[in-house]
Amino acid sequence: MKVYVFLLLIFPAFGLSGQELIWSEEFSGEQLDPSVWNYELGDGCPELCGFGNNELQIYTKRNHRLEDGKLIITARLEDGTYTSTRITTEGKKLVQYGRVEARIKLPSGEGVWPAFWMLGSNIDEVGWPRCGEIDIMEYVGREPGQVFTSLHTQDSHGNTINSKTTAIEKIETGFHTYAAEWTPEKIVFLIDGKAVYTFAPDERTEAVWPYDQPFYLLLNLAIGGNFGGPVVDDQIFPQEYIIDYVRLYALRH
Repeated sequence: MKVYVFLLLIFPAFGLSGQELIWSEEFSGEQLDPSVWNYELGDGCPELCGFGNNELQIYTKRNHRLEDGKLIITARLEDGTYTSTRITTEGKKLVQYGRVEARIKLPSGEGVWPAFWMLGSNIDEVGWPRCGEIDIMEYVGREPGQVFTSLHTQDSHGNTINSKTTAIEKIETGFHTYAAEWTPEKIVFLIDGKAVYTFAPDERTEAVWPYDQPFYLLLNLAIGGNFGGPVVDDQIFPQEYIIDYVRLYALRH
């Protein structure tokens, strides 16, 4: 299996006008490209039941479709069981530095927990949170009108101490862009092109800054769990999490 690593060139100044598109997933085919995407299936058991967060869903290969150039992940309640989809680029498409961006339309309703995020490619060797995690976008239906951008490191012991909650009225309506601009010095999170949070620690030990290595991408729609909340409104299903594209840019003058 070939592993493609995007080590993107970084220059001191960057902005929308100075970015070079390196790779994109436009979801234009009839099915997900198996050279890019993996499915994570089941409920995480026995290794990590509830995926470490007491999540309630079971992930399948049938809770998504590609339509009109978009990936649509659908969460359902089927015979008392919540089903959804989680995909990753682990071992196939990795990125280190640059701008990572997706255009997304969120689901809504109490219990939904969609995310667009990244994990360090050394997770199997060192475990979590030592591998590092970059949460470019998280949303929970129990707190409408808010988006969460967060980082997890060994220094934070898994707690979300490096985080920002951004209030955006009617964020559930229409498509919005979520991005992280990642350099060797800092990570800047953006929503619709506006910077909302910057992580630039003075100390750069591995425990504080595990971000000088390749990461892989994840897209999923979880239900309930520690962050999604203990209450799920069963009347909201089905719910759709729609991803228009995922793009990687080098940051240049």
